[in-house]
Amino acid sequence: MGKQKQVQIEIMDTTLRDGEQTSGVSFAPHEKLVIARHLLEDVNVDRIEIGSARVSEGEFDAVKIIADWAAGHNLLDRVEVLGFVDGHTSVDWIYNAGCRVINLLCKGSEKHCTHQLKKTVDEHIADTLKVLDYADSKGVAVNVYLEDWSNGMKDSPDFVYRMMDALMKTKIKRFMLPDTLGILNPLQVIEYMRKMKKRYPNAFFDFHAHNDYDLAVSNVLAAVLSGVRGLHTTINGLGERAGNAPLASVQAILKDQFNAKTNVNEDRLYDVSRIVESYSSIPVPQNQPIVGENVFTQVAGVHADGDNKDNLYCNDLMPERFGRRREYALGKTSGKANILRNLEDMGMKLDDGTMQKVTERIVELGDKKEVVTKEDLPFIVADVTGLGTSENAVSLKSYVISSAHGLKPMATVKIEIYGKEYEAISNGDGQYDAFVRAIRQLYKENLHRTFPTLTDYSVDIPRGGRTDAFVRTIITWDFKGKMFRTRGLDADQTVAAMKATIKMLNMIEKDYENIV
Repeated sequence: MGKQKQVQIEIMDTTLRDGEQTSGVSFAPHEKLVIARHLLEDVNVDRIEIGSARVSEGEFDAVKIIADWAAGHNLLDRVEVLGFVDGHTSVDWIYNAGCRVINLLCKGSEKHCTHQLKKTVDEHIADTLKVLDYADSKGVAVNVYLEDWSNGMKDSPDFVYRMMDALMKTKIKRFMLPDTLGILNPLQVIEYMRKMKKRYPNAFFDFHAHNDYDLAVSNVLAAVLSGVRGLHTTINGLGERAGNAPLASVQAILKDQFNAKTNVNEDRLYDVSRIVESYSSIPVPQNQPIVGENVFTQVAGVHADGDNKDNLYCNDLMPERFGRRREYALGKTSGKANILRNLEDMGMKLDDGTMQKVTERIVELGDKKEVVTKEDLPFIVADVTGLGTSENAVSLKSYVISSAHGLKPMATVKIEIYGKEYEAISNGDGQYDAFVRAIRQLYKENLHRTFPTLTDYSVDIPRGGRTDAFVRTIITWDFKGKMFRTRGLDADQTVAAMKATIKMLNMIEKDYENIV
């Protein structure tokens, strides 16, 4: 058998339109611009849908900002806005915002047409053709959504065909077929898509999935099997109700399972996922394929052992493809292989006796459900061996942090570095900020050293945690261009953050040769 022919698939990302319809999500205009630039320039999707006509002044401003930027970078034909069958209104709104592509929302089911619009199919077709003629006169290209197409094919296929028969005679570039209510399964997608392809072989079809039955990705791939050449996705699967098909998952499966080709740069998917997560305030599940925090983390020791023996537990989803790296978790299921992998990453080597002690201690911590991280390893090693000088070079000897209404918090801090004590006082915008300012002042004025930049700070407690629950603080640092994280655990959030900071100071100590 010959090699399967590689098919080119066009990706239209609608994070900024359908993704923004996620409950509680509203992107500011400048945030939309940042996401748009990443999608078009870094991830390199073929098209983006950036908003809906007539929504608000803020939406108009966002569309205009993106359109102006895209026009200046020769990308305007890849920027699209949802519009409606409303005479000249949507076309004028989009045109005045600087965009030149309208995704016209028509009806794809008889029920929607008769009950929502209160019109016959002939009346709706006539109204649609008027919008198409006007858009053409303004130089605005048109793609058409057949809203509720999935129910249309189930309940009123003749309505769908009458709409298509009329619209095929126009200059419409793409016919976008949405499973608006997320009702389809893959077998139905194949059945309905093949009917559409057989009846309209020259039409360019997009498929737009929703994830109500957790079938969005499966349905997208069924559509590709049926001859669809355009797919709609969102970053992190954002979207109304249960969301849309997530771009990262669609990309990986298209490439690995279907020998399909897209223009997407896989190694930028994780970056844009984090940006959208930040702007949307919708956290990405830790086990979300491709972009989840833990999906490239091996937990069982037997897996790490297999990876050491010719990558026995690896598949085609290599983390490096997506700008990430594999990690090996530490906990009660850890074996020597997991620990060895982490020690190798840190440049540490242990004899068999010490390795056994470290393994026992990690299992002990794991049984208590305490979080054990790679960054904790030097301290665990120091603890079980009793040789803690280099790994515990910095210690917090004492501190006083005060906070009063109307006054900035103050921190007095004393730390010890290789047996020598240093003290500093500072205020700040919060208790932890005051603490960090004091430490930074000490490093700058007393030690004449560079202090790492804090780039991210997150706090969580166990689900159902009480007011006395432990707080886990995770801080990401940038030190001389190298990013790393430290964690602190305590019943007090500020103290947890302080512990994470002291861990960080111990980690960077090896970069300094002399104490000033």
